[in-house]
Amino acid sequence: VQLQASGGGLVQPGGSLRLSCAASGFNFDDYAIGWFRQAPGKEREAVSCISSDGGLTHYEDSVKGRFTVSRDNGRNIIYLQMNNLKSEDTAVYYCNAESRRGLPRGLYNYWGQGTQVTVSS
Repeated sequence: VQLQASGGGLVQPGGSLRLSCAASGFNFDDYAIGWFRQAPGKEREAVSCISSDGGLTHYEDSVKGRFTVSRDNGRNIIYLQMNNLKSEDTAVYYCNAESRRGLPRGLYNYWGQGTQVTVSS
């Protein structure tokens, strides 16, 4: 089982990045996905999540209106489009998978490897 996030990097405030999370080793279509982030010295926090079929999404208030989550079940990939990035978005971002049709309940089965996002001028 593998969940590998990619697409991070250094971006200026107000810029955009699109993160990807490639999944393998499990039946991707049956799993809801959550995006999380963790900044240095801070606790891990939820960012966004999406149901197994992509029909339901949820965003934390801190990213609502700026981030968009989507998935391509044909390619086993989850995306997180991040616009109007702020310095407080700086963190390691990673995705997790929960065996559930609806939105995740926090009982994740698989935890992925992260990608660093740094927002700085």
